[in-house]
Amino acid sequence: MYLQQRVVVALLIGTDNSSGQIICNISAEDLFKCKPSVTPPNPTPPSKDCCDVISHANLSCFCIFKNSHLLPFLSIDPNLALQLPTLCNISNPPNC
Repeated sequence: MYLQQRVVVALLIGTDNSSGQIICNISAEDLFKCKPSVTPPNPTPPSKDCCDVISHANLSCFCIFKNSHLLPFLSIDPNLALQLPTLCNISNPPNC
């Protein structure tokens, strides 16, 4: 699992907006629409654009990042990220 996390994070870091990388059923570019909501110390409530992205994501796929040591490198708090489905009122959030 650790290798999977490293590969996805490497893709995120090395992805420009035109590359079209798909992560958990959404583009890397779209994932960044939620970054203000998962970045400490003052995350913002998820925007409509962020919630639209989350509504199309394979939410259980994100569970592999729950204990990631790499997401903080991107200023992403995994605990905040896992709260997005609930904050966006998406039914059946993942049970990680």
